Order: sequence, then structure tokens, then C-alpha cells
Amino acid sequence: MGADLLTRLFSLQGKTALISGGYKGIGRMFAETYAEAGANVAIVARNLEGCTQAAAEISDRFGVKAIGLAMDIRKTEIVNRVVREIMDAFGRIDILVNNAGITGTEKPVLKMSDEDLDDVMSVDFRGAFVTSRAVAGYMVAQKSGRIINVSSILGKIAARNMTGYCASKAAAIQLTKVMALELIRDNIQVNALCPGYFLTDFNREFFNSEAGKNLVKKMIPINRVGNLDELRSTALFLATCPSFLTGAEIYVDGGHTLV
Repeated sequence: MGADLLTRLFSLQGKTALISGGYKGIGRMFAETYAEAGANVAIVARNLEGCTQAAAEISDRFGVKAIGLAMDIRKTEIVNRVVREIMDAFGRIDILVNNAGITGTEKPVLKMSDEDLDDVMSVDFRGAFVTSRAVAGYMVAQKSGRIINVSSILGKIAARNMTGYCASKAAAIQLTKVMALELIRDNIQVNALCPGYFLTDFNREFFNSEAGKNLVKKMIPINRVGNLDELRSTALFLATCPSFLTGAEIYVDGGHTLV
């Protein structure tokens, strides 16, 4: 495959990507992957310091324009304002990655409070909805765009004590499908990435423990957790895939959902 073909298929030169929760973990992987492919990036999260530091590092490393802004996806007015700021800074948003999320409180259903459920749903589902609505309006005017919702294998399979997280990630998959139907005529593709267990700073201690090792042996056919680099090609594909692909759920999970 020649360099010209690779550039034509996978270059993001001249594009702008907005990544929520983009300063660490899977979100940082998205931001770096898109920047390396030539895209300018806007990184948003509640942690302003983390976002601005990540943006500076990405700009220095890849030579693209990158900004970091504080955005609480639970608050509609803030989301709308920050999205307008990003439009003012870049002139367009071509790719939205709804990555920000929380696991919520791990409790059995009978011990969960209303607040326990509301906390995770407000971020993992409602936050993705509010952000998508804000960005999609600009994408419709452009007649182009890609929205990528980061769901989880737990949007498909169940786990004890994870009611809020499982429900919110399943809702994100359904949100993906409905938006895909509604936006396809405006040349906007909406797809869901559903990762399995990937090693991050957040879960490293657990997967190094006996409980973590036992979970891997029991649940993951490949017998290990994933490395974030193993998501990069899928992340790039979802930003450059043909317009005929929309409403898809893509599982990258070492075979976890097969058992």
C-alpha cells in the first residue's frame, strides 16, 4: 500500500477533533492519534490543568494546534458555551469523541440510592447526549462530521454491582443508533467504540492484584488486558471510515464478549 493511498484514506489534515475526557487514558489516546494524523484537537474535561497540559504536550509533539478547556458535560449551558468557543478557535468541528465517563458507585441494586444512579447517568449518557446535540448543529451546517461514542463491553454484557454503568453504556449504544439514523442525511456518521479492559493508570493497581489477574484468566480469552496502543487503529478508522458505515458498535475486547 503506497504512501499516497494511506494519506488519502487516513489523513486528518485540516480537520478538527473535540475529545471529552481527552487529557488521560483512552481520551488521550484519541487526542494523540488524531494529532499524529494531522488534526487540530480540542481537549475538554472538568480538570482544566490536565487539559491545558495535555494540549501543550500534543501541540509540541505533533505540530498541530491544540487547546485545552474546562467543560463539565453535566451542565448544558457550559457545554454550549465551550463548543462555541471551540468553533470560534478552529472554525469547524469535524470529529467529536464522547469519551468522558465515570464508573459510578459499585453497589447492588437494592443498596443504590437515586443519587448513585443519577451521578453516572448524568455523565456517561446525558453528557454524551448534551455534547452531541451541541456539536451536531454545527456539523449539520457543514454537511459533514463524525461522532464517536465511547461505550463499553458492559453496554452489552452485565456485571454485578454495576447497574448504573451498564445501563448508561447500553444507553450510549442506543443513542448512537438513533443519532446515526437522524443525521445520516446530513453526511454525519455516528458509531460506538466498545472497549474491553485496557490498562490505564486508573486500573493498573487492580490488574496487578490477584483479583485482577483472576478476572483476566476467567473472562478474557486472550489472557491479558489490552494496551491503549491497540485502540489507535480503530480510533483512526472511526474518524476516517466510509460514510456508508454508521450506527455500528465496534468491540475491541480480546474476545471478552465471546464467552
